[in-house]
Amino acid sequence: MINDKCFNPGLLLKTLLNQNNWFLSLLLWLVLILPSQAIDLRVAIKKNVEHIKVGSSTGAIVKDGRGKKLGEIRPMTAIGVKMGSNQLILDRLKAGELMIEPSGDGYVWIGDRWYRGTTRLVRQGNKITAINQVDLEKYLYSVVGAEAVASWPIEALKAQAVAARSYALYKRKTQTNNLYDVDTTIGTQVYKGLDTEYLTTHEAVNSTAGQIMTYNNKVILAAFHSSSGGHTENVEDIWVSPLPYLRGVVDYDQTSPVFQWQKSLGMNQVSSLLGGIGRIKAMIPEKTTPRGRVVTMKVVGDRRTTKMSGKKLRKVLDLRSTLFRITIQGNTLQISGRGFGHGLGLSQWGAYHLAKQGVDYDQILAHYYQNASLSQFK
Repeated sequence: MINDKCFNPGLLLKTLLNQNNWFLSLLLWLVLILPSQAIDLRVAIKKNVEHIKVGSSTGAIVKDGRGKKLGEIRPMTAIGVKMGSNQLILDRLKAGELMIEPSGDGYVWIGDRWYRGTTRLVRQGNKITAINQVDLEKYLYSVVGAEAVASWPIEALKAQAVAARSYALYKRKTQTNNLYDVDTTIGTQVYKGLDTEYLTTHEAVNSTAGQIMTYNNKVILAAFHSSSGGHTENVEDIWVSPLPYLRGVVDYDQTSPVFQWQKSLGMNQVSSLLGGIGRIKAMIPEKTTPRGRVVTMKVVGDRRTTKMSGKKLRKVLDLRSTLFRITIQGNTLQISGRGFGHGLGLSQWGAYHLAKQGVDYDQILAHYYQNASLSQFK
């Protein structure tokens, strides 16, 4: 690994030039000197809100959707944006779409956080959607800190950086929404702007710059989750279509705080949450994955019997995963489960354990993304 704090590519290039090693000099110029391809990602920070506060850490230019300058805003001032008659209103500036571009190395304020890049405000009916347009690598500074733990071993953070970069590029390529590529939730990737940037996340992103996981020279759907509970899943058992790189493998997440968990719910509460079934008499798994995750559950009540998906039950009962079993003890529903998340692809706690044992990030990625290759994005 090149340490950018002490490595001077210009000095090395000069040395090679003095040695008349023109081939290596040209190679170094292409690899080290020329900037890598910059990719802007569109991240939906707030969707369909009635009003939102925006600002900039430095003076910023405000433009309309066509790029025409409308005015400027002062630094370190939060300004409310609201809907007018078919227009967005920011102070005295009005347009169907607004762009806020900070000067210098300024940051933008959207809602309640600082972000890198620029702000795009779009009208959707009578609501506002705020989008952060940000360089992919700088976006990852925050994602790695939000998805993993900044104090984890650097090899685990590097694995997370490559997975998150791959996932973002996959979503950017396949997203059908014409306004944004990803949002800020666990539905895509958690992103909290400057709040979750750390020196370690910068190091993890910078030292893997441009690296992605590919299969047949195409970026993969690099799914990841917190903890599988001992073994990840084949993708077709959780989602729909089989993929050659999302195969179930042994996980190393036994030290995870969510490797095993329990939850107790009162029967009246469960009946209310499930609605219309009445008092629960039995909950019987009808279909499970080979690793035991609930696909469908038969729910027997004194009013009616129904079938529910494991995914819906997880959401309604607020469970950490669909790898669970239920027993009824008197007036209490006892739930015992393992893992946190869907169980596909990279296990973050598994990566943590492997990194603690001295396993490099490329080996971690190769384990969780079977048949995929670590490649440089072009």
